[in-house]
Amino acid sequence: MDALREIDDPEVPVGIVDLGLIRNVRVEGGLVTVEIAFTSLGCPCRELLMESVRERLLPLPGVEEVRVEEVFHRWSAADISSTGLRVLRAHGIT
Repeated sequence: MDALREIDDPEVPVGIVDLGLIRNVRVEGGLVTVEIAFTSLGCPCRELLMESVRERLLPLPGVEEVRVEEVFHRWSAADISSTGLRVLRAHGIT
């Protein structure tokens, strides 16, 4: 999760973890599976974010494969962490 915190959403100044997009991370040996939801079904940054997750995790020691699975959990502003809310408010986005 710490490595994923470094990935910012390209549309708002908040990381994908604090935005509440990362739903689950499973590590099984060298395989890391990341479940990600998006703010909308037509999210224009979907592929970019999925590739960013792969690129960020693959260089980590012991990681041999990264699978990014889109999950269709309804996203809402309630999914944003308190840190994410502070950042959004600081930028005048709420």
